[in-house]
Amino acid sequence: MKLKTHSGAKKRVKITGTGKYIVDKTAKKHLLKDKSNKAKGRDAYGRVLHVTNQLEARLSLPYGR
Repeated sequence: MKLKTHSGAKKRVKITGTGKYIVDKTAKKHLLKDKSNKAKGRDAYGRVLHVTNQLEARLSLPYGR
């Protein structure tokens, strides 16, 4: 039986070449005029998913996109 990839996870989680799970930082889609350039710059790059959440991500992405 084929496993299905969770559609929400495939939009939000990326797997690096070394096997780390990368997710985007929050709070960068709206209300940007109220945030300083420094705050917007801090949110520019993704972050590595914490170890405790990696199992859930791995199960949601069975084929390692």
